[in-house]
Amino acid sequence: MNDELAALENKVNQVLALCDALRAENHRLRELTGVLENEKAELNERMTTARMRLEGLMDRLPPE
Repeated sequence: MNDELAALENKVNQVLALCDALRAENHRLRELTGVLENEKAELNERMTTARMRLEGLMDRLPPE
């Protein structure tokens, strides 16, 4: 009986350790997602600016 309780306690401890590890990984991934979303927004803004500049340059080209 004691062996069964010890085995159960060991399994519970393993589950708790896994939960802690997954919680930490989830936190890290949420932070990374925030960083990547900010980078994406900056890149979209740069692309919009570049597109507007290219359109302006194309408007100044003489007709063919």
